[in-house]
Amino acid sequence: MPGCSIRAVWVLNNAGNVVFSRRFPVVERQWRIACKKEEQKLDEGKLVSSLSSRLPTDGEITQGFIDRKQRDGSVSGYGIRIASSQKGSDSWVDDPITRHVISLQLDQNVESAPPFLLWPLVLHIKGQYCILVLPLVEPYHLMMYEKICQRDDCGNPNEVKKNSFPGESLSSLLLDLPCITGAFMVAQALGDVVTGEVLEPDMMVSPPPSVGGLLDTLTGSMGITGIAARAKPVGTPVAATATVSSTATGTTTSDLPGSKGSSRTVDKDALRNFISSSMPFGTPVDLGVANLSATRLNGFSSLDIPHTDLKQPAWKPYLFRGKQRILFMIHEVVSAAMYDRDDVPDTISISGQINCRADLEGLPDVSFPLTSLNTAHIEALSFHPCAQVPEQGVDKQALIFSPPLGNFILMHYQASLCNIGPPVKGFYQLSMVSEDEGAFLFKLKLMEGYKAPTTMEFCSVNMPFPRRKIVLIDGNPSIGTVSTTEHSVEWKIIVSGRSVTAKSLEATFPGTIKFAPKTINRHSYTSNLKAEAMHEEESDSEIEGSNSMNNIEELLEEKMNKDLNSVDLEEPFCWEAYNYAKVSFKLLGSTMSGMSVDPKAVTLYPAAKAPCEVSAQVLSGDYILWNSLGRYPHAASPKV
Repeated sequence: MPGCSIRAVWVLNNAGNVVFSRRFPVVERQWRIACKKEEQKLDEGKLVSSLSSRLPTDGEITQGFIDRKQRDGSVSGYGIRIASSQKGSDSWVDDPITRHVISLQLDQNVESAPPFLLWPLVLHIKGQYCILVLPLVEPYHLMMYEKICQRDDCGNPNEVKKNSFPGESLSSLLLDLPCITGAFMVAQALGDVVTGEVLEPDMMVSPPPSVGGLLDTLTGSMGITGIAARAKPVGTPVAATATVSSTATGTTTSDLPGSKGSSRTVDKDALRNFISSSMPFGTPVDLGVANLSATRLNGFSSLDIPHTDLKQPAWKPYLFRGKQRILFMIHEVVSAAMYDRDDVPDTISISGQINCRADLEGLPDVSFPLTSLNTAHIEALSFHPCAQVPEQGVDKQALIFSPPLGNFILMHYQASLCNIGPPVKGFYQLSMVSEDEGAFLFKLKLMEGYKAPTTMEFCSVNMPFPRRKIVLIDGNPSIGTVSTTEHSVEWKIIVSGRSVTAKSLEATFPGTIKFAPKTINRHSYTSNLKAEAMHEEESDSEIEGSNSMNNIEELLEEKMNKDLNSVDLEEPFCWEAYNYAKVSFKLLGSTMSGMSVDPKAVTLYPAAKAPCEVSAQVLSGDYILWNSLGRYPHAASPKV
């Protein structure tokens, strides 16, 4: 069964109830035929009993989902084997992938019949909803997973090698199922439609050349050297954008993601329209909401004649007409943990993507090489379905793609190291001289080693204190301005509109901070500690049995809050001496990983004239400066 076919999809709310479902009879017929053939081949009834030729009802899915949550601790499950793991459950497999590719044990309608296993179910959590996608696999794949769930040595690679034949592991099994990847794409697209978060990636283009003369001199002296080089965003067609908004949201009520107590009604009409257009008969064809929405709104005119010589892909329903051009934007997000300690190394991770927009007439193929992958320390690559990689090497890969309409993400990648160095480095120190007063010091270096055309658009540092109320802050930074709220201090080093190009800066900020006295009920806190100490052994035995603790999130919360004051869970690391500063910045003109696209190496087939522009930007993710005078969390390095 090559490719990807979907048997059914379900959308569940946060209570575990099915609010939307769709089954595909054509794919189900393939499953029933495959089950019948498998039953004729096998003689062992034990293996055959796990096969069921029917799909469960919505009520059975709801009950199975709730039972799994109670058995495996949470919606996603444990992902690892613990003392309370049951043989046959996902956690028994002892593989973190079982938090995303799950199974449900469902009761059969026949009395005294054993429950049957529904697998593989791709789980995607979006907002308050859980999306379940069931792809079509061979029956022996299902029976193989059931066998893995029953094995005592499951999760031990050494035992697997000794007692099992090659391929009898979950990793090998999933490698043989490319439909899992397709199911993840379907689940992600459905999640975007359910929550109404259907957005196309941004693109940037270079502005016209600088006017020069007196204007450049004035702006340069004002510290706005990057004003002439600032990129401009490229929007999507108005018709397509408007359609995406109206189709994706429909009659739903929009709420901010993560807002407490928010509710959203699933627009079933929007889901039905998307499913019928994107995967007719259960086979995903085009998951681009913008293309489908534009087709539904505009239809086809007499000018939209299909190409006679080439097969028009589903992701390009319309042929472009107009001025040709190709735009690439390399977008990276860098996360870092800076400790300023000799015994703990700093960690940096980079996640990036290459956004593309190809306004090209006809159906040409675009190709370009990806070079210096080793230099860029690229660890993982994934591509848009329209792309192919015919040549793969350690340091070079050739990429060919037939671009869809509008803006799209051509590829994702992960990098482990900075090609140049971190754009912000230094240290943060905070020492409490009394219970309500502390002295702090920042010493930072910005853009050290960076050259033109790299521009830092803005840079700021935020010190959060969620459990303390700030009364007074006294300090004089060497550059920038300082603003405070009740629970945070923000130091704006470079503000928007005064960007810095290819210039190394040193910034220091010494000062003192005073907090309001703590208002903690010490008697209640001491009583709680004594009660926990008296029942510590009893609590430990209850946790091991997990009869009174069915939710892993509750278990982790109890463990973390033990012997600690109550905290705001939005800032879990601000306990006691766990304090930090978070850096936010934006770079334009270059990448940190070294990933690049040479516009001169981009070719079209058939040959055509189309200018190619490449832009790059880097945004900060969780860029943390830990207090080098306090306690700090870090991942322990394995000992060899």
